[in-house]
Amino acid sequence: MHAMIYISLALNLAVLIPVCGGLLAKAAWTDSAYGGPSAARQILLSVYLSIALMSVLLLIRPDPRMVATLLLVQVVYKLATLLLVGTLRNPVVLSNLGISLVHAVTLAVIW
Repeated sequence: MHAMIYISLALNLAVLIPVCGGLLAKAAWTDSAYGGPSAARQILLSVYLSIALMSVLLLIRPDPRMVATLLLVQVVYKLATLLLVGTLRNPVVLSNLGISLVHAVTLAVIW
């Protein structure tokens, strides 16, 4: 299996573990990044937890087609974040752009 697959999946976990932990703990920094507590924030947390779970499973049993599907969905939503938020001043938008670049490289390798 290509190293980029492992890098992308590990990157997901490196980002999502502290982010999900912060959202679950209602850490103060999450309000500035994600807005105050709301149903929408909890829905986003469920998406993040799903991506983290799939990343763990795919690290254990990598399947390039499944990895590509996960990463493609992430690239699309992460790029859409910039369009919908409309600013580079939000730390989530910035991190999404960086992560989507890594995932795009992995997708090219898988292709």
